[in-house]
Formats: sequence, structure tokens, C-alpha cells
Amino acid sequence: MSKKNINRNVAVFVAGVTLTVALASCGGGETPTTPTATGAATGAATPAATGAATPDAKPTAAPAASNLTGNVTIDGSSTVAPVSKAVAEDFAKANPGVKVPVGTSGTGGGFKKFCAGDTDISNASRPIKKAEAEDCKKNGVEFVELPIAIDGLTVVVNKENTWAKCLTVAELNTMWSPDSEGKITNWNQIRPDFPSEPLALFGAGADSGTFDYFTEAINKKSKVSRKDFQPSEDDNLTIKGVQGNKGGLGFFGVAYFEENAKTLTAVEIDGGKGCVAPTAENINNGTYAPLSRPLFIYVSKKSLARPEVKAFVDFYFKDIKVVKEVGYIPLPEAALPKILERVSAVKTGSTFMDAPAGVPIAELLAKDLK
Repeated sequence: MSKKNINRNVAVFVAGVTLTVALASCGGGETPTTPTATGAATGAATPAATGAATPDAKPTAAPAASNLTGNVTIDGSSTVAPVSKAVAEDFAKANPGVKVPVGTSGTGGGFKKFCAGDTDISNASRPIKKAEAEDCKKNGVEFVELPIAIDGLTVVVNKENTWAKCLTVAELNTMWSPDSEGKITNWNQIRPDFPSEPLALFGAGADSGTFDYFTEAINKKSKVSRKDFQPSEDDNLTIKGVQGNKGGLGFFGVAYFEENAKTLTAVEIDGGKGCVAPTAENINNGTYAPLSRPLFIYVSKKSLARPEVKAFVDFYFKDIKVVKEVGYIPLPEAALPKILERVSAVKTGSTFMDAPAGVPIAELLAKDLK
């Protein structure tokens, strides 16, 4: 799924992090300083921007660039790609000798390359699957699993849609179930009091982790869905499809909704406990269920032994502010030391694998950080 040009300055949610369950398993204490990229130096203060130097002013040295060289290859989820690209951009300023290309072949496509040993890091909008982990094992690829942010899959409708303010999971299933193919074609088939308006569905392509997660959460099985909808590996096409169709409905990560909030409407979701909007607090505390999900990077153990890869991963968590800039929900700062321990200890394997879609993020983090 090729997501393009996410604005790093989109409107940011107020991130009221409330993952006390997870933090209880992490233990207390202050957050230690995150390691910086190898060889990076802190520059002196910049002179006042007047353009004129004082007579006694001494020349100010520019921040020293590191002497690291090499490449850090990244591919996978287009949902995570905006974060990795933003981190890579900042990393390049201190490490101009390291190239960090970021591909967007989808979570599934990224894992294929990663488990074949072709990439150093795999972006993922869902946990690695058992079959994918087995492929990695067959090829001698061990990995470190690192959660980086929290996302809420957002169901959107056209601005002219004034009736579907809230939908139940059962109603979404009626729309997207394989049994509905060719049969459920009008909004009044979803709910009798909805208007007679043709239903037009848009969504992620089959190689996308977003498609996997949505179908598992709504249809109870990953990749199982009606086929008569308009799939795309580019969420911008989903956005345009819904924008151009009064009866349109689609889904994608919350950051893309934030960027298009003026032209689309986010639908509240009733997972059994009432209608809940995809806000930062609701996504964070798990009440926006079952469409809250963690986002990850997976790092090859072999690659992590290379100084440029280790420096980039360390920098990733130092530069984690970009998560908010892109529009996702940050992990709690107090959890970062435990996540970084996975890097320093090179803790391989997955603790998120097989977690059912919709499990509150706090529970997933508690399991991951034990």
C-alpha cells in the first residue's frame, strides 16, 4: 500500500496516556537517556539570528556529523512508513553517510523481503504471523520486535452522509462479510431507517496489514472479506473514492483521517459497550474496540550488529516525537526503557503474535513488557 506525503504537521491528538496496567508490569523509575546515534555530536548554540556578528564573537562550530556510513534498508507497512521516513530524515542530518531507503510494499510484502534476508527492518501494522516467523526461522533470520506507536483504524464516510454517525461491529460485518457479496448493496439493508442510497465500499489491498487487521476484527478471520469492493494499496485512492461517492465507506489509519478531516466524517464504533469515537484517549485505553492496534518495527538480529543499524534504531526511539507529528498515538514514555531493553539485550522473537484483534493495547503492552 503506497501512502504518500503524510504531513508531519497534521493536527495532533492530545495524547493522554493512561496505560497504567502496562506500566505496572514495567516497574517504576525515571526514564533513562536514550542512546544517541554512534558518533553524533551535539553542536554549540546558534548565534542570534540578527545576521551581524559582534566584534568579540568567536566562530561557532557547526554540529559535527558522524563518520558512520552504510545503508539501512526498510520496507513493509505503508501505515508505519510515514514514521520511519520522518525518523530517517532526521537521522540523515546527523549521519549523512548513512542511506535509509523506506519501501512500502505492505506489511505482508515487507515480511516476505525481511524473512528472506533482503531488508534490515520491516515496518508492520500488525504483529508478525506464525507462518511468517517460520519463514524467517527457515532462512536463519532472527528478529527483535519493537512496538513504536498506537493506531486506531478509522471508518470514514462521505461528508454528505448524515445518517451513519455510529455503526456496530455487527453492521460492519454485514457490509464486509463474504456472505454479503452481491447481496448487500444499499444502506437501507444495513439499517431500515437508513436512506435508499447505494453502498460503495473502499478499503486496503490484500497485502496490507491494515486489511488483515480490519478483516480479523470485523469478520473474525484475517483476509476474509467480500471481494466486490474497491481495494487499493494506496490509501489516498480510498480517500478519493469516499470523497467522491455519497454512499461511500472506507477505512484506514487515524493519521490519514486527521489529514482529511475537513472532507470526510469519522464513524463512531459500537463494539458492544456503546458508540466510541477514534480519539487519542479512546484508542489509547482500548475503549475504541476492536479497531485499536499497535504499530511495530521488526529489526534483524544480524543487521542490528552493524553500527549504522544499531545507531538508527537507537535514534528511532530518541526521535519518537515524530509519532505525534505524523498523527499516531505515542507509547508512554515510561515504557520506552523496557522497549529499549529489548534492543540492548537483543531479545528475539514475538510476544504479540496471535494476539486477537481488539485486545486493549494496555494488555498487549503488559504482556510484551513482562
